[in-house]
Amino acid sequence: MSTTKINYRKPAYYTNRELSWIEFNYRVLSEARDKSLPLLERLKFLSITASNLDEFFMIRVASLKDMVNANYSKPDIAGLTPKEQLDQITIKTHELVNTQYNTFNRSFIPQLKQNNIQIITQYEDLDSSQSNYVDQYFQNDVYPVLTPMAVDSSRPFPLIRNKSLNIGALICDKKSTGTYDFATVQVPAVLPRVVQIPSTDPEVTSLILLEQIIEKNINKLFLNYNVICAYPYRIMRNADLTIDEDEAADLLNEIQKQLKKRQWGEAIKLEVEDKIDKRLLKILRKELNIKQEDIYTANGPLDLTFLMKLYGLDGFDHLKKPNYTPQPVRALNHDEDLFTQIRKNDILLFHPFQTFDPVVDFVRQAAKDPNVLAIKQTLYRVSSHSPIIASLAEAAENGKQVSVLVELKARFDEENNIIWAKKLEKAGCHVIYGLVGLKTHSKITLVVRKEEDGIRRYVHLGTGNYNDSTAKLYTDMGLLTCSAPIGEDATAVFNMLSGYSEPLSWNKLTLAPLWLRDKFLELIQRETTHARNGEKAHIVAKMNSLCDAVIIAALYEASNAGVKIDLIIRGICCLKAGVEGVSENITVRSIVGNFLEHARIFYFYNNDYEEVYMGSADWMPRNLDKRVEILFPVEDEQLRSEVKQILDIQLQDTVKAHILKPDGSYEKVDKRGKAKLDSQEYFCEHAIKDALASPTVHSRRVFEPVDGDI
Repeated sequence: MSTTKINYRKPAYYTNRELSWIEFNYRVLSEARDKSLPLLERLKFLSITASNLDEFFMIRVASLKDMVNANYSKPDIAGLTPKEQLDQITIKTHELVNTQYNTFNRSFIPQLKQNNIQIITQYEDLDSSQSNYVDQYFQNDVYPVLTPMAVDSSRPFPLIRNKSLNIGALICDKKSTGTYDFATVQVPAVLPRVVQIPSTDPEVTSLILLEQIIEKNINKLFLNYNVICAYPYRIMRNADLTIDEDEAADLLNEIQKQLKKRQWGEAIKLEVEDKIDKRLLKILRKELNIKQEDIYTANGPLDLTFLMKLYGLDGFDHLKKPNYTPQPVRALNHDEDLFTQIRKNDILLFHPFQTFDPVVDFVRQAAKDPNVLAIKQTLYRVSSHSPIIASLAEAAENGKQVSVLVELKARFDEENNIIWAKKLEKAGCHVIYGLVGLKTHSKITLVVRKEEDGIRRYVHLGTGNYNDSTAKLYTDMGLLTCSAPIGEDATAVFNMLSGYSEPLSWNKLTLAPLWLRDKFLELIQRETTHARNGEKAHIVAKMNSLCDAVIIAALYEASNAGVKIDLIIRGICCLKAGVEGVSENITVRSIVGNFLEHARIFYFYNNDYEEVYMGSADWMPRNLDKRVEILFPVEDEQLRSEVKQILDIQLQDTVKAHILKPDGSYEKVDKRGKAKLDSQEYFCEHAIKDALASPTVHSRRVFEPVDGDI
């Protein structure tokens, strides 16, 4: 234990948030390069890296460019100004794109071919029969949809939509020589980008991309011109919404207006093929006002997100992992009323290993139950055909009091949430459109029920969204309870959200932005005090991201006091682990697997009076200061033991875990002398065993023994 006074806020002790995110995308890319995985699973990860990169540019890079344009030069926690961050991001993302395409060309194209999947990325590679088929497909299916646009003195350069794939061409009048014009056509998103075409070998599935079909036939779009050249291009625009909520008389209308602007924000990135004609590139760069460093050249098809379509190809199940079906919750007896079971015991849910159905059923039963008086719920992201929305609407139509906070500012789900909000209002629900200046990110449902002994409140609290689709892909946890103190707090939460009525005191729940930061600092400080007193002290925290400087400084102080700190952080981590004299007692691991790690779980040893919390917040300034978040305790001893075991198993993962090194890089676990343990596979297998076990009413999950130290 060090007694030296250390400045824990020193920039050298922190990693820049954006550079840490790029490291995360490299971890996703490492799954694409892992030859132990089935081929199409690897392809899926490469597609995800491309999708991740799009969002990173539209939001994070765009925000930094706005700062630079506004002459904002305040350094971040790692000591980098916005301009310095952009400079480093540019270098790192160009390297990342090169690695993506090296992986695609050197690994995937040959291996797909070996497995009878042929992607034709150049129309010159078509044989005569395929060429005829493609021409006919163009004439019948593609040509009627296209809108070619030429640029000349009477027709200005068109507005190119964000993320759209386009083909730019240089054309010249057949009657003139020496001059050329620019023309462009958007590759229509309403048509499949991946088109299956006939193959001379019946065993081979041949595929061609839609832009290649258009490029091959582009002369048919400009009949009076010669096409000098034609190449695909794609732009990324600033998609970060700027909403002045204080001035917006109607938040819903203001967001609808801003959504329309998203397609036409400043161009911040141009993607082109590496063989593009220099004259064509010069026109694009000038018209789009793109700097040289913001041009990304690709040795292959633009926008690798199309690879996700290949994952859905029929007849190639041997190149995928078997689909996992979320299992029934062993603690629930499906022949018994759900409310009766919650009265007997708190119920812990672990998605997607266990089904999300109990959460859907909780709202569905409440909507139909004549004894239910009111349902209140927060919604951040929901599925496109949400059964929960349908149940809330039904509940209102059945005369129940239904209050729903629909967060209109949920990024990239704004439009979807506006649709749902209007539907709920039409059904008679009381809809709250979020709070001024804050995003409501908490996951809570309250059901008020009239029973023989009076009014009882049932509550669901979770770490993930009320989205039945992503619940099959994201790892999250939830708690169903009728604890009176939690029910009282839940009522207070909704009273605050709807009417700004804050109670004099709270029982169990901790809210951001009011007290959550102080709560975490208090819990960390308590472990620090125990360590300084010579007592055992241990913290385990699992989350998506860690970039709050105050929390990190508190963790450094705790580490220096002798607290053992194990962090499981999927994405961004601005903390540096294993730095001598600062963070020697801190380990950080990132688990990247088939499911997206999304749960937030916090364990504190507390001098053998262990406490476990779960919630919706990461340790980020936005979560602690600018969002409505909820942290809730797991108080049932058996359930607390289960959560501890879940953390312990993840800390022992030797297959999907990447360990953060002091230099900021990550590497896979050294498996020498260690048993092979894939935590996600373990939880899948265990959930199946649980489901096959003899059903007993309210039997609890018992994990198989795994040596651990929590």
